[in-house]
Amino acid sequence: MRDLTKIREEIDDIDSRIVELYEKRMALAADVAEYKIGVGKPVYDGKREEEKLSALAALASCEFTRNGIRELFEQIMSMSRKKQYQILEEQRCGEQPEFAVADGLDGKDAGIVFQGVEGAYSQQAMKAFFGEDCRSFHVETWKDAMEAIKKRKADYAVLPLENSSAGIVPENYDLLVEYDNYIVGEQIISIDHALLALPGSDISDVSCVYSHPQALMQCSSYLEEHRQWEKVSVKNTALAAKKVKEEGLSSQAAIASEITADIYGLAVLERAVQNNKNNSTRFVIVAGRRICLKEASHVCICFETVHKSGSLYHMLSHLIYNGINMTNIQSRPIPGRTWEYRFFVDFEGRLFDHAVQNALRGLKEETTNFRILGTYQ
Repeated sequence: MRDLTKIREEIDDIDSRIVELYEKRMALAADVAEYKIGVGKPVYDGKREEEKLSALAALASCEFTRNGIRELFEQIMSMSRKKQYQILEEQRCGEQPEFAVADGLDGKDAGIVFQGVEGAYSQQAMKAFFGEDCRSFHVETWKDAMEAIKKRKADYAVLPLENSSAGIVPENYDLLVEYDNYIVGEQIISIDHALLALPGSDISDVSCVYSHPQALMQCSSYLEEHRQWEKVSVKNTALAAKKVKEEGLSSQAAIASEITADIYGLAVLERAVQNNKNNSTRFVIVAGRRICLKEASHVCICFETVHKSGSLYHMLSHLIYNGINMTNIQSRPIPGRTWEYRFFVDFEGRLFDHAVQNALRGLKEETTNFRILGTYQ
């Protein structure tokens, strides 16, 4: 049996040589970048890399080593590309994001659209972001809100993307892809649901509860205690309160905010019926123009990638390499492509920082259907 100290000395010697060779290879990567800049050739050449990986793997003596060699050189080639992207960014070669830099958003004179009726949580988020005296109108669906932006009937729309208890609002992620609109701001508000009914009603009278599907999910523990109640989904929590008022039945109740009780003249039967007492929803402010506020410190992107092992890891490695902190990742099915997904990623950073631009350059070149969805503070 060999002495462990001697074995480690040999490993250290080999490792030091690997480091030396790696640095030489990265220097050559810089030369490759200069050449590609000169001739206008893209950094990523998937066919060339696959041929190279197959040739290197064929030099190995066994299956285990072949797999290891492939993985090792995939990483080396990935680092080489990142080095080239870095050089391209330093020389500002290629397209830059077409976002107009602005000091702030005009909430007083602009038109703002939200989904639902008076008292909707989207309206509350809008007022928290733009102020109480903002000029607004409401529509029936979130798609209608995006259409209003598209048709220039509104300057901004307010959309919920994620709740801390019930998760994402999937249709709104899909709408961000469907429409050529852009995230320009973010507003997080606390969500406190109450059980509302006609004045004089008692909880023992209730047999049917109306609310938005996400609100029903957020109050699932409370509703489990009242299994006999019929749960009916409507498009908005405030609409549920309005429905209870208009139909005038003591057997009906709504799960909505206490604000809607004041608006529609309802009584509060139970307060804070949500599962999570720290329940909150993240809303985004969407515009029809590519606007980047000076104080924006987060970027949201979406992309698709090839459907094979390790592809998502390699895409996210562009963030890792550039020291960028990812704050959120979601996925949505790609229509017509079974078990394939589109990814939505939020990360910290200013859009025009070199590190962010370097990461975006790599992602744009190596993904499919890449898009910057916007920036926010």
